[in-house]
Amino acid sequence: MLTLGIDTSNYATSLAVFDTDAGEVVCDAKKFLPVRPGQLGLRQCDAVFHHTAALPAMLEELSEKVDLTAIGAVGVSARPRPVEKSYMPCFLTGVSAATAFSLARGIPLIQSTHQEGHIAAALFAASGSELFAGPVLVFHISGGTTDLLYCEDARPLQCLGTSGDLYAGQAVDRLGVKLGYAFPAGAQVSELAAKCTEDIRPKVSVKDMTCSFSGLENQCTKLLNEGKSPEYVCKYCLLCVAETLRRMANAARKQYSELPVVFAGGVMSSEIVRDYLTARMHNVSFVPGKFASDNAIGISILAAKGVSAWPTTSM
Repeated sequence: MLTLGIDTSNYATSLAVFDTDAGEVVCDAKKFLPVRPGQLGLRQCDAVFHHTAALPAMLEELSEKVDLTAIGAVGVSARPRPVEKSYMPCFLTGVSAATAFSLARGIPLIQSTHQEGHIAAALFAASGSELFAGPVLVFHISGGTTDLLYCEDARPLQCLGTSGDLYAGQAVDRLGVKLGYAFPAGAQVSELAAKCTEDIRPKVSVKDMTCSFSGLENQCTKLLNEGKSPEYVCKYCLLCVAETLRRMANAARKQYSELPVVFAGGVMSSEIVRDYLTARMHNVSFVPGKFASDNAIGISILAAKGVSAWPTTSM
């Protein structure tokens, strides 16, 4: 059976199709929402408009790769996180499209959340279905979250730690926009950081499993004003994020010493962050390529998990 996933986040419109028999993602499509130069995001009314405009053409694009009449269930991210009062209007666009699709076809509708989609994509990319069976620590690091989660069965049961102010992705994006790049700017910050060969010792603000990134934004501005190169400041910013996550993970492992740690979310696409953590931690997994950033892949996987036997292989 095939399952369709729909995710309309504050950054991208995305669709994905999962094959439950083969246990793999057979196709996906994603379109980033346009943000005006110098802006740090979108108003929700604009996000809703862009999602509404993008979905028909993206479904048509998907239909050229797979037979949509073979879809047996549709999944959708209905809100940002599986917590009380978690709500953003942009997700209503996806819910409306998914509901119409399921009613027209007479197939199940599986609602989950954007964060659960990130978790599912991360776990599946890391080890197929293996990590879904037991408890695991998952970092969801993006422009809207810096959460350390205790998960079972791909569901976050407890948020162990988070940021008290800015999220990691916000700090990265704000630096990128300050340097003249379009929002979101994580990819450009990572590209510049990779060009810096200097050794850098990051300074971070972490207490147990709670962190702060407002100071990082100020530090980056100060370094630029002092004449440090954009490459140096970008590397400094990403290493601060990496060291923050390392300390939060170490604090969590005082309670859950044997659990694997999986890093998910768009910020974890950075090779500098991954290399830093890999060299200093054990039993960790990182999400490769398209599985890391905002996408519907995890939503299609959760839809498959909700209506069929769980697959045993991955891409």
